[in-house]
Amino acid sequence: MSRNPALAGRRQGHAGRGAPASIACMAFVAAISIAFWAGAVWIVQQLMTLLLGAG
Repeated sequence: MSRNPALAGRRQGHAGRGAPASIACMAFVAAISIAFWAGAVWIVQQLMTLLLGAG
């Protein structure tokens, strides 16, 4: 007897997603990484200004 996958609780995985979701995911990761490094550079600049008094 075959069971309905929705009732059995099995997942389909990533089979139905395709290229647009993958490109969107990569763009999101790129945006997050750019924001992270921009924040890191800003923090270092602020610390340099505070510690060295260059301004």
